[in-house]
Amino acid sequence: MRKLLGLIIIAGFLSSCAFVATPVTGFLYTDVKGPIAVTDNTGSSKVGTGKMQSILGWVATGDASIEAAAKSAGITKIHHVDYQSTSILGIIASFTVIVYGE
Repeated sequence: MRKLLGLIIIAGFLSSCAFVATPVTGFLYTDVKGPIAVTDNTGSSKVGTGKMQSILGWVATGDASIEAAAKSAGITKIHHVDYQSTSILGIIASFTVIVYGE
């Protein structure tokens, strides 16, 4: 019985994956950037970021909202928004929103 329980626990650890939003996925490694939005505001001298992370798909934390990213740099007029997604072996994943503006 102990061996069966140990095998179930090990299988659970090996089957968990941390996925991240991305248009393309690399099974072993993903590190991509892309656009989210653009406005007609001019100027982008300030850059703010908001980030969230996941470990094994079991624990996820952070704030990658556009609002949090804009506040981090004192941006009141958003020019455009990009993102960066990173995943390593499905163990650790992160998603970063990057806000440009004034």
